[in-house]
Amino acid sequence: MADPVVKITLEAHPGVKLPERATSGAAGYDLCAGCSMVIPPGKFAMVPTGLRISMPAGLEAQVRPRSGLAAKFGVTVLNSPGTIDSDYRGEICVILINHGSEDFSILSGMRIAQLVFSHVTSVNFSICPNLDDSDRGSGGFGSTGII
Repeated sequence: MADPVVKITLEAHPGVKLPERATSGAAGYDLCAGCSMVIPPGKFAMVPTGLRISMPAGLEAQVRPRSGLAAKFGVTVLNSPGTIDSDYRGEICVILINHGSEDFSILSGMRIAQLVFSHVTSVNFSICPNLDDSDRGSGGFGSTGII
């Protein structure tokens, strides 16, 4: 089966780059900042990428953090994963938050997040008086053990 085709346009930002996978086994395509900015400690910013995409129905794109930025600087995607729906045509922006203790400088063209494509499943809801029993039942957070 052929890979889905995702159409892409590039905005007129100085750092706009096509998303690329760093290795052939990478799940995510690196997203780069379309401009330079500084995010102070404890603050967040919406970083434009200069990209707009059109993907087939039945796909979504998830904006996820880059592990290196989180591990080295405490910078991550605030709404992780951010979802880009198949019918969205606006510019892809990444909401980054700086959990670190120093200003985080973003340079135009810097890799700031990754884009992972996933299939979407539609469901039908059925209202019913009771749910099927399960071994877990209604046990919530931590109910299966801490470790």
